[in-house]
Amino acid sequence: MKPNSHGQQRSQDQDKKSSSNRWRNNRPMTKIELTKASEPLSKYAQKARKGTVIVVKRGKPFAAVVPIRNADEETVSLSTNRKFLAIIERSRSRTKKEGAISSKELRRLGLKK
Repeated sequence: MKPNSHGQQRSQDQDKKSSSNRWRNNRPMTKIELTKASEPLSKYAQKARKGTVIVVKRGKPFAAVVPIRNADEETVSLSTNRKFLAIIERSRSRTKKEGAISSKELRRLGLKK
C-alpha cells in the first residue's frame, strides 16, 4: 500500500486502475499502453467521444485520439502543423513589437471588408 495525493492508502491494483482514467477539463481521459492497445481504432474513436484517449509508450505520452467538435478537417490539420504554428507565433510576436492595423484603418486605406 502507498499513500495517494490525499494521504490515503492505496493498493497497487487501485493505483493501476486509476492511472487508466484521469479527469481533464471535467472529461475522463483514458490512458492505454501502446503494447496493450489491441482494439480496432474504431473502439478508441468511440471512447474519444467521451474524452481524450492517450496512448503511452513505456509510460510516456506517444499519441492521442481526441474528440473533434465544431472544427473542419483544415482547422484540425493546421492546429497541429508545426510550420503553421510557427508562422502564427512570429506574427503575434511581431504584432506585439510593432503593433497592428485595425480593420477600420484598413478600410480607410481603401481595403474593403
